[in-house]
Amino acid sequence: TGDPLYLDVKSVYYGKENQPLILGGRYGLSSKDTTPAMILSVYENMTGEQKDQFTVGINDDVTFTSLKYEANNEISDTDSTELLFFGLGSDGTVGASKNITKILGDHTSLYSQAYASYDSKKAGGVTRMHLRFSKNPIRSTYLVNYPHFVSCSTDTYLKKYDMLKGLRQNGTFLLNTQTPKEEIDKLLPNRVKRQLAQKKAKFFIINAVDLAYEIGLGRRINTIMQSAFFKLNDHLMDAAEANKYMKQYAEKTYGRKGDAIVQLNEAAIDAGYINLVEVEVNPDWAVLEDEVAADTSSRPDFVRKIADVVNAIEGDSLPVSAFLGYEDAHMENGSSAYEKRGVANYVPEWRSENCIQCNQCVFACPHAVIRGFLADENEVANAPEGAKLLDAKGKNMAGMKFSIQVSTL
Repeated sequence: TGDPLYLDVKSVYYGKENQPLILGGRYGLSSKDTTPAMILSVYENMTGEQKDQFTVGINDDVTFTSLKYEANNEISDTDSTELLFFGLGSDGTVGASKNITKILGDHTSLYSQAYASYDSKKAGGVTRMHLRFSKNPIRSTYLVNYPHFVSCSTDTYLKKYDMLKGLRQNGTFLLNTQTPKEEIDKLLPNRVKRQLAQKKAKFFIINAVDLAYEIGLGRRINTIMQSAFFKLNDHLMDAAEANKYMKQYAEKTYGRKGDAIVQLNEAAIDAGYINLVEVEVNPDWAVLEDEVAADTSSRPDFVRKIADVVNAIEGDSLPVSAFLGYEDAHMENGSSAYEKRGVANYVPEWRSENCIQCNQCVFACPHAVIRGFLADENEVANAPEGAKLLDAKGKNMAGMKFSIQVSTL
């Protein structure tokens, strides 16, 4: 038995004298990448164990068909630059990455490649852009695993995703954050500090959120981050020249919307160019240990063993055994209750003086983070200091208090 091509080749050589060793295998299962390290494991299998009907790219600890490979065994062009952008869905990261690719592709002799990977949530979900630029044709048909440069568009990702695990030695990390330089030490988890120090990385921050609002672009930080990228990667293109091309693209893209919109984007380009702040990486961070992990024992098994891992963009590391009991592909319901992303830069405030207690805001909120509450005397007595409470309206509401609460997560 075997796959069609494998059986065809076997049949051609069946009964022939001196027939070669023929092994069959599968790759790309569950749409997983096939990297050079995996291909190398196939050749090693032919000279070693010679396992037939093997798989690569998965950890099959149930039927034991998978081949082991060295995850860090990367083969890449020494003349190439690999980049990884972590964005928040609808913040413009994809558009900015496409502009970067287009500018460098049109105005330099570099070959370019861009892959996008999206979260199923679309707006507000995690977006990753994988870019490669090289003097030679690019034949890497897999995502960027070992970038020279990593950009992060929201600082809440620092604790959610292991963004720097593949950053190369002497690489660069750009972080968009509203936290000032003097307080950045408190923001960074020990894992991130350790990775920056061990990799001897350069670390830059920029407050693109406040800059975008001051300029008038709302939450669209993409142009600012794009400009900051070119400033930090002037080996690909002179930063001043890139600034000029970005403004030309802004005119071409937004010209039909009027001069005012074009000028806003040009202001954003200049803002990204001049507002970068370098943060010194302390060598002592290299020996820091991770903080004590939060107790997750109260979370359902499905959430702890599968959902949390997938939500951390580590789903490819799950072994086959993790899905025992889910062979029919069913998924457990209600897991979003355990997925608190905390990605909002601004949280709406309840104006109690204007409230008529209609609860329309509660009904309209698509994420159920705006909730209406009734509190009795005991609950009011135990309410935190400064809690906004109104006398509840309606029949049989004597002595009750009303409040609208907004979840910050």
